[in-house]
Amino acid sequence: MAYDCIIIGGGIAGLQAAIQLGRYRDNVLVFDAADGRSSLCRCYHNILGWPEGISGATLRRTGRLQAEELGVNFIEETVEQVNKQDQLFSVATSNSNHETKTILIATGIKDHLPELEQLLPCLGISVYICPDCDGYEVLDKKVVVIGSGNAAAGMALALTNWTSQIQLINHGRQPIEEEMQSKLDSRGIKPIDQSIVELKADGYQIRGVKLEDGSNLETNHAFVAMGGNEVRSQLAEQLGVELYKNKHILVDPRTKMTNVENVFAAGDIVAHSEQVTIAMGDGMQAAIWIHKKIKQQH
Repeated sequence: MAYDCIIIGGGIAGLQAAIQLGRYRDNVLVFDAADGRSSLCRCYHNILGWPEGISGATLRRTGRLQAEELGVNFIEETVEQVNKQDQLFSVATSNSNHETKTILIATGIKDHLPELEQLLPCLGISVYICPDCDGYEVLDKKVVVIGSGNAAAGMALALTNWTSQIQLINHGRQPIEEEMQSKLDSRGIKPIDQSIVELKADGYQIRGVKLEDGSNLETNHAFVAMGGNEVRSQLAEQLGVELYKNKHILVDPRTKMTNVENVFAAGDIVAHSEQVTIAMGDGMQAAIWIHKKIKQQH
């Protein structure tokens, strides 16, 4: 039996699409490896209706329950191979193989995070990765940027919209281009070219960092900007999907379908601003057009 749609990725975009397709009463399977951004973020602050914030775990848990109540199936495995076979697609993990009429790729981005022991519990609460999402959280506050090279410099400059109390630690030791350095100088931001040996935190609350020379910087807020995030478009490439120059997937802005017929994409993997609210909209829009394609095949 072929599914009407297989969704690869059980994050925000994938779940929103699954809920809508379930409401259409389509036969849907979601593969969820549970290692995306929404699995890590402890709090999203800029979503309508949640002024105090809501965690990725809560969104994922409630979204999955909502989808399952609508008859959507879930498998907690990583998809390794996708192929086109006549009018169907084959989707394979190390343990199973399934066929489907349509595919939604919602595999997202894997952030390049420094290997600091107490970092992950702080993500989304006192340590952030996105100034658009969380710059407001450091309004007029002291903040440390943990990063590398131009990515760190760009983050520090973006944060000047909210605060002037910025310390930049070039943890990854990549060079900062002269133009970026000039902009930092104009803002009074002097990069610290040292690695961090310890992130100090009380549970989810960062308290500071210890540098390799033994000195300590105290802070209650930090942003991470290491650069080199992994765009998870490898499965799309297997199907011949057209990618943007930064490896994000290109889609039709109306239908969310890629250049490959019946292959759709949604969420952070698509070439646009990486926001949870956009991922929701992407998932919904893709689902509407996936359903149209499914009905055409009946």
